[in-house]
Amino acid sequence: MFDVAWQKAEQTNQMVTKYDVGHECDEDIIASFFESIPSTSSVMSHQMPEVEDTIPLSTETHEYRIRLANTEERRESASILINRMYEWRGYSGLSPLDGEPNRVTLLATDNDADIIGTISVGIDSPLGLYADATYPDVLDTLRSQGRKLCEFNRLAMDPRVKNKRVLATLFHVSYMYPYGLFGCTDGLLEVNPRHARFYQLMLGFEIIGEERMCPRVNAPSVLLHIDFDILHRRVLEVGGRMEPVAGDRSLFPYLMTARDSDGILGRLRQATHFSSRIA
Repeated sequence: MFDVAWQKAEQTNQMVTKYDVGHECDEDIIASFFESIPSTSSVMSHQMPEVEDTIPLSTETHEYRIRLANTEERRESASILINRMYEWRGYSGLSPLDGEPNRVTLLATDNDADIIGTISVGIDSPLGLYADATYPDVLDTLRSQGRKLCEFNRLAMDPRVKNKRVLATLFHVSYMYPYGLFGCTDGLLEVNPRHARFYQLMLGFEIIGEERMCPRVNAPSVLLHIDFDILHRRVLEVGGRMEPVAGDRSLFPYLMTARDSDGILGRLRQATHFSSRIA
C-alpha cells in the first residue's frame, strides 16, 4: 500500500534553488539541493502606525539530500518514519525494511541529517511485486504486452516539511532508478481510493485497477499507473522551472532538468555499485 502524509502549502517567500548531483566524499548521496530563503523582519512605520513594513535582513540556506538507505541504521530510521505516518492514517502492522533483493529505499534528509522523507522502489523479477497480491491479472496483462514493471511503495513525508521540492526530488530520483538503470517502462503504486486524486493531479498517475482489498494492510486500494516515457517528456517540457505553470497544479515544474537527470543517473550507477543489496 502506498500512502503519504504530506500537506500542500505554498511558500510565501521567494526561493532560489540549486541542485548538486552528489558529493565526491559520499558515494551514497544521489542528489542535494540548496534553497536560499530571504529572512525578513517586520517594523512599524512611525508615520503610519497601522502599516507594517517588511525589511529583508539576511538569506538563510537550507540543504536537502537524497541518499540510499543502505545501512541497517538508515533502514530502521526510515521504518520509524513510515510507521509513524501510516499509523496516523490508520494502518498498522507494517513489516520493517529489511534490504530485500530487487528493492531499494531512498531517504530525504535536511540540514541536521534528520530523515524527513522516504520511498521504496521495487523492480519486477521472478519474485513478483507486492501489487501481485492484489492485482495479479492487471500486472500479468502488462507483462504480456512486453512492459517492464516496477512499483513504488512506503512513501512517507514528515508533515512538518511543507516543501514541494523535497517530495518532487525524492520522486524524481526514485523514478530514475528503475527507468534509467533497469529500462522499466511503467510504474505502479497501490493507494487508498481517498488519496488517488492527489497522485493523479500532482504526479500524473492514472487508475488502472479498480478498488479491491489490499491484503498487506487489510484496507481498500486502487492501482495507479504511469508510463515513464510520458513522465520523461514532462521532465523535458517543464522540469526545473521551480515555479507553477499556468493551469498545471502538478509537481512536474519542481522536478529536475533533463541535464540534472543525467547527473542523477550517473550517481545512481555509482551508488548502487557500492551497495551489495542490489540483486
